[in-house]
Amino acid sequence: MASLKVYCDKQNPQLWKIQIAAKYNGVNLEVPEFNVETDTKNAEFQKKNLSGKVPFLETEEGGIFGGNAIARYVARLGKNRLYGSSAFDAASIEQWIDYAVNEIDLPAAVWVYPIQGIIQNNANATQKAKGDIRKAMENLNKHLNSRTFLVGNRISLADIVVATSLYRLYELVLDSAFRKQFVNTNRWYTTIVNQPEVKAVVGEVVLCEKMQVAKETKPAEPKEEKPKKEEPKKEKKETKKEKEPEEEEEESYEDKKPKGPNPLDLLPPSKMIMDEWKRTYSNNDTRSVAIPWLWENFDKEGYSFYFGDYKYNNELEKIFMTSNLLGGFNQRLDKLRKYGFGSMIILGQEPKLEIQVCFLFRGQEIPAEMKECDDSEHYTWSKANTDDAATRERINQFLAWDMPNFNQGKIFK
Repeated sequence: MASLKVYCDKQNPQLWKIQIAAKYNGVNLEVPEFNVETDTKNAEFQKKNLSGKVPFLETEEGGIFGGNAIARYVARLGKNRLYGSSAFDAASIEQWIDYAVNEIDLPAAVWVYPIQGIIQNNANATQKAKGDIRKAMENLNKHLNSRTFLVGNRISLADIVVATSLYRLYELVLDSAFRKQFVNTNRWYTTIVNQPEVKAVVGEVVLCEKMQVAKETKPAEPKEEKPKKEEPKKEKKETKKEKEPEEEEEESYEDKKPKGPNPLDLLPPSKMIMDEWKRTYSNNDTRSVAIPWLWENFDKEGYSFYFGDYKYNNELEKIFMTSNLLGGFNQRLDKLRKYGFGSMIILGQEPKLEIQVCFLFRGQEIPAEMKECDDSEHYTWSKANTDDAATRERINQFLAWDMPNFNQGKIFK
């Protein structure tokens, strides 16, 4: 067989799965030096590869683009049974390749890319991605409870693809605290990455010791506008028409509310600082770091938790409309930011959706800053008993986004 040539950045796990499959099958694979930024714009390369995507495989029959498509092609060549020994095995392997694409690759990118500086960090998206990865790891852990490999009794393309999808996660963010509950997944992963064919491509794999976080980017300071020169006002000519009496302007909430310090600012000092909690939550894993920090520092005299159930859940059928509803509520709570933190979640699937919220407030009552927001009237509020273990766990689920039937959520901070 003539050698195959694949174009890609050599540090890309999408390339590694192809190289590993080639190692197992004894396929001669050539990987020339390739700069993704410049070489993909080369006219000769674009003529070969109309998609412009990498990895790209060049064969005598034509080109193939996409890491999984090329890995499938290479896995069907040569001596090794990377596609199993039956039609059922082959379908099961395809199932796990799809699982990697749909359940691991996307949330992994959302979580890891900001750390690598590839995309800008979005705290809400990162939190959602952490929950999605935790769920994916749980499913793998259950499946591997009585299995050494994902399909059958030997390594298949399923193991290669899923393990390479998890590589950056295990390298950068899945520290010992996060991964300790996934014993079976960890055992399987270390088995795969320590195979000679895998190590020949990836090298020695070192598991993450401390979860890395994306650096916070400061918003650009607004440019100062030069003061405009005031033009002399032109005198209006009087008309014979009599002036209509001016309408009295209705007083706003800001005009009506008593002036002076906010009552919440007059509360006794607390050992728990709201801003410190928000930073801890944003920059660390929720279950292993943020939640333990919360309960170690929680001051039940100075703070309170409230649950809110949306009164009109029976009307929620479309996810985009429900998400927009929560987004609007979140945006209208600007005045609460100093005194509150909240997790706003959507449960269920279309057409049966449900909104629930959980808020941490300074003080023992729902603050005026929440009550003045019209959206708050659409919720039935109940104060949480933080001395009750079951109630604390419900709060933990709101924070970690790992409760049953979770769909998506937004964080107010």
